[in-house]
Amino acid sequence: MAKVELKNISKVYDGGVKAVDNANIIVDDKEFVVLVGPSGCGKSTTLRMVAGLEDITEGELFIDNDKMNDVPPKDRNIAMVFQNYALYPHMSVYENMAFGLRIKKVPKQEIEKRVQEAARILDITNFLDRKPKALSGGQRQRVAVGRAIVRNPKVFLFDEPLSNLDAKLRVQMRKELSELHLKLNATMIYVTHDQVEAMTMADRIVVMKDGKVQQIGSPLFLYNHPINKFVAGFIGSPPMNFLSVKVREDGNSILLDEGSFKIKADPGHVQYLKEFVGKEVSFGIRPEDLNYVDKECDNSITVKVTVVEPLGADIHLWLTTETQPLVARSEPNHVFHVGDTAIFVPRMEKARYFNKETEAAIIPSPDA
Repeated sequence: MAKVELKNISKVYDGGVKAVDNANIIVDDKEFVVLVGPSGCGKSTTLRMVAGLEDITEGELFIDNDKMNDVPPKDRNIAMVFQNYALYPHMSVYENMAFGLRIKKVPKQEIEKRVQEAARILDITNFLDRKPKALSGGQRQRVAVGRAIVRNPKVFLFDEPLSNLDAKLRVQMRKELSELHLKLNATMIYVTHDQVEAMTMADRIVVMKDGKVQQIGSPLFLYNHPINKFVAGFIGSPPMNFLSVKVREDGNSILLDEGSFKIKADPGHVQYLKEFVGKEVSFGIRPEDLNYVDKECDNSITVKVTVVEPLGADIHLWLTTETQPLVARSEPNHVFHVGDTAIFVPRMEKARYFNKETEAAIIPSPDA
């Protein structure tokens, strides 16, 4: 397999629209990297530049240390799996998987060997004689992946391959693609707008917004140490709560004044918040870091319940202070009703703070 390196890559369309802006990404050999972000962030354009389907406006692309800017897609030794599967409807599963090899004039015996091996890995051996219309969405997706596997490419590229599947099948296919990565020991770059897919599948995640790379890191590192408010809100489900609070000094402590409540910052965060005394910051706390309590106590927040979402293993509670909304995750043994008053204590050591003007994290990441 191969290492993929994007150095200062940009893509500018006619009219000056910058779809990708100075992206620097390294995908190590045999690594599974996921590009994630909202629609229009440039993740698919980045993938298509790696594939050679989009010209690179600025910067350099290397695969296995070879510069690829002017190399045609067919000579890059990559395989791409698309969102719409792109199967030939008049061909059988076997013919779809073998087609690319036949074009390259691979010997029939070798084609047979590769197709059968890929079918075995993907558990579609029994479907090789069927046409795509006789397959379910998940089976078609496996065929599309199988067509990529038989080529023995240096790099696998996936462009939102699970978007057309129902929720249950998406979960199953996530697991299967993760297992496939381990079986093939392959370099994979995967694009999705679904942060759950990114969190569950990736060795590392590249978060993008407005054509720019925001942060790169392992799923849990991004979850625990977001570099800015966008990353903090994008990674995690339900997303992180952001409350506008005023920073006040109270002796050696720092108070966060929301208007309807005042809570103390964690002692380990005081040094970073002192320069913001008298100013407003965004106080970030994840729904799972709000602990329900029966009565008011130190650092408690009293809120009103606006929506109750029972999910079986837990409950999502949509809440509001006097002026600001937030969401909490609670255990199912607690009973809540719309209109109730509820009390929560934030785990302040887990809190994150963001500059209101720049949206940058106030507490630096461990690698900063």
